[in-house]
Amino acid sequence: MLCMSIISVQAQTKETLKEEKAKAQKVADSAQAIANAAQAKIDALPGWRKAIFGTIGGSISEFRNSFAQGIPDNSAGNIGITANAYANLIQDKFFWRNSLNVNLTWVKIDDRNDPLDDDGFREATDVFNISSLYGRNINKKLAYSALAEYRTTILSNFNDPGYLDLGIGFTWTPITNLVITINPANYNFVFSSGDNVFESSLGAKIVADYTRKIGAINFKTNFSTFQSYEESDLSNWTWNNSFSYTLWKKIGVGFDFGLRSNRQEAANFQGVSLSAADNDLQTFWTLGLSYAF
Repeated sequence: MLCMSIISVQAQTKETLKEEKAKAQKVADSAQAIANAAQAKIDALPGWRKAIFGTIGGSISEFRNSFAQGIPDNSAGNIGITANAYANLIQDKFFWRNSLNVNLTWVKIDDRNDPLDDDGFREATDVFNISSLYGRNINKKLAYSALAEYRTTILSNFNDPGYLDLGIGFTWTPITNLVITINPANYNFVFSSGDNVFESSLGAKIVADYTRKIGAINFKTNFSTFQSYEESDLSNWTWNNSFSYTLWKKIGVGFDFGLRSNRQEAANFQGVSLSAADNDLQTFWTLGLSYAF
């Protein structure tokens, strides 16, 4: 009887705690809904919207007398850094959207038994992209706009190649946080040194960007493509994605990945003509700690 009484009391206590938790959760959900509605009104007000978030990932290892592997005495390392930032000025009659994406990675492997081995870090991923979009509103969803976008590498071969797109067209905002720009008139300037296959050309530029913050989650996806009017081999596209989840204060977990296709870059690397180049899909990703300002 004593055991049955204890079990009954514990069951009642557990049920009571569950009921208290359910009531508290209802209050919390109601308060969160009010907070979300207030934030939506704040986001709709004219003014600047600014944010920076990024990912740091890496590993360092060292082996001595590890005879089971081909390089028994070595040290290796991998360090990756990504950063995403935007500063958008939203007004009733116009907007000015600016964004920055940087993805840098260094790798090393030092074979201590090889005196000619390179023991330093060298760059592996090198992406720098900045864009600026200005528009005058026709209505709430459509605007006349002008876009400038620049892409290059910064660790090595800065501006060799470098891509500068300048164009005019329209910007469509079908839903909040999704911005689609279509420029029928766009010139793709390509900067490079030496005798290579890079060529500037006139074409169409399309950019789709979705950036959003939901609670502890920061998310950004950006697709950019240039379609040349002169030759299809001069066209290119890039798709970058960034995700971060805050675990404690401003520190969390971040994941970045990207895809790119550019036949000019492939032909230059392979030392062949544009038509003969094997245009394999370019990919990169980084996983590590994230920090949101």
